[in-house]
Amino acid sequence: MVSCLMGALSPALAHVVLSEPKAIAGSYYKATLRVGHGCNGSATNGLIVQIPAGFQGAKPQPKAGWTLATRKAKLATPYNSHGKTVTEDVVELRWTAASKEANLPDEQFDEFAFMGRLPDAVGPLWIKLLQTCESGQTEWSEIPVSGTSTRGLKSPAALLDIQAAPKHEHRH
Repeated sequence: MVSCLMGALSPALAHVVLSEPKAIAGSYYKATLRVGHGCNGSATNGLIVQIPAGFQGAKPQPKAGWTLATRKAKLATPYNSHGKTVTEDVVELRWTAASKEANLPDEQFDEFAFMGRLPDAVGPLWIKLLQTCESGQTEWSEIPVSGTSTRGLKSPAALLDIQAAPKHEHRH
């Protein structure tokens, strides 16, 4: 029974996933990416996250022992934030282990987080990332041709299901 359960869990642990895979459209959201292993037994020493279009004002969470860098770019579609038009925004986050001792060993897991405002549109939002290791790398960027099932994909992007706000019923 235990071996069957472990076999069923293995594929889920093999990917970089979001700890909270659902969120409300237009809300502020903390994306926590769970890195479950290194690259073919090699320790993780970097993570580069591509911020998806529509995700506004991405701010990374610092991580002890890791350096942080962000890259901004001109937006195809500017947006308003607190009365100001934003024409350039963060499009990439980069965590890099500051030393070999800070690397994430293959047999351990850790989480890397950032926050920002989600798009107003409901539906899937795919977060692509590159995991670098002492030896090798894994590009978590595959997206299904249709739907949201990642079954059969070797290196799927992390999926966030953006949902409509719940409707409130008024009772008298």
